[in-house]
Amino acid sequence: MRKKASLQTILWLILLVCLSACAGKKQQKIALPADFKGPKELGRLYGVRITPEDNIFLYNEGARWLGVPHKLGGSTKRGVDCSGFVAIVYREIYGKRLARNSADMLRHDCKKIRRGKLREGDLVFFKTQRGGKRGVPNHVGIYLKNGRFIHASSSRGVIVSSLSEPYYTRTWLTGGRVK
Repeated sequence: MRKKASLQTILWLILLVCLSACAGKKQQKIALPADFKGPKELGRLYGVRITPEDNIFLYNEGARWLGVPHKLGGSTKRGVDCSGFVAIVYREIYGKRLARNSADMLRHDCKKIRRGKLREGDLVFFKTQRGGKRGVPNHVGIYLKNGRFIHASSSRGVIVSSLSEPYYTRTWLTGGRVK
């Protein structure tokens, strides 16, 4: 069973390298990090089934941050806040620089989208604090799939949560598709 699982992981990695090599006109070698996880391991970690259509690099980058504690204004593995986490992951995975706070991300970097239109990699915005301007978010995460998103929670650090949890249903503001 263990041999079959590692064979599947190797086949996934070969497929990813081949697809990446064919994606552009210039062929480039992709060096996978030593902590790169396969689809089954990532699926167990996130509670979703990872398929070839999913961005395995997004899931791997998120996995590297799981458990990092929350630190307001932080942007390292010693501590990170929600917008810092989103900005770092977006820069690493998509090569896009986003604003450093959730309100500016929504205002400058995104087109608003409804919850039912969310796709992997979209941003999810919440207003978790009372007061402040109406419609201005103070929390952001990255949508994965099946209602799940990854974010830096102020109480539990970087975690995966569900949009259907009462807290996130109550504080939901909007989705955002990065331009």
